[in-house]
Amino acid sequence: MRIFDPHVHMTSRTTDDYESMAAVGVTALVEPAFWLGQPRTGVGSFVDYFDSLIGWERFRAAQFGIRHHCALALNPKEANDPRCAEVVDLLPRYLAKDGVVAVGEVGYDSMTPEEDDAFARQLELAVAHDLPALVHTPHRDKHAGTLRTLDVVRESGLPPERVVVDHLNEVTVRAVKDSGCWAGFSIYPDTKMDERRMVAILREYGTERVLVNSAADWGRSDPLKTYRTGRAMLDAGFDQSDVDAVLWHNPVAFYGQSGRLVLDGPEAPSTFAGNSILRGTPAGGGGS
Repeated sequence: MRIFDPHVHMTSRTTDDYESMAAVGVTALVEPAFWLGQPRTGVGSFVDYFDSLIGWERFRAAQFGIRHHCALALNPKEANDPRCAEVVDLLPRYLAKDGVVAVGEVGYDSMTPEEDDAFARQLELAVAHDLPALVHTPHRDKHAGTLRTLDVVRESGLPPERVVVDHLNEVTVRAVKDSGCWAGFSIYPDTKMDERRMVAILREYGTERVLVNSAADWGRSDPLKTYRTGRAMLDAGFDQSDVDAVLWHNPVAFYGQSGRLVLDGPEAPSTFAGNSILRGTPAGGGGS
């Protein structure tokens, strides 16, 4: 199975996760910028975070033969914190970097005026930098939030085929599909979607303009959910070409609009800025 995970927060994962992902066929991914889990205290923490996504995390993924790309943005939750407002002004410096294939995650958390402003401004940046956008839909009042999201996308001037509206479910998929945007689904152990429900949606709506991701953040999640969805599709009667469309060709087509995807085998230098992923001497090396 050939897998491109289009939305996975590897900063939250271990090297064991990278190893497990590579073993089931994950060879490329996109890591969107997201919430730390506690409030960041200023713009400087975003500088360090963005630098890690275009530097260290790409290096770490390459150690396991995985091409790491990222999407950068001020995420919706932190758009409400005035200490973080200047991050939007910082973004043009990063959106020109190699490996940055989209603006994201943008969108809504609580649908506040601050989120309205950050969302609209960052879609403008996507237009200005000729990048696709990855849009987060709120976990609360998802249907209303998704409809409002689609209104903002229409007003932005960003073509719908350059937008993926993510974290969808059975209630929101029809509106997104009708809009011309890509439909994104996060597969989780307990929340959002699961493999069985995803298979049912694929049966009803088909495989075109659909992205399936593991998201795999610091909460209870599973970075192998893309693989497990592929297996569930095969068990349900989909053929290998359908699985390949959903798990490989679709994310390549969407993020390929950036002109920055690199999908051949990554170089795996032994160190990054003088550091490696090794701790201590390899077994049998006589050290500790």
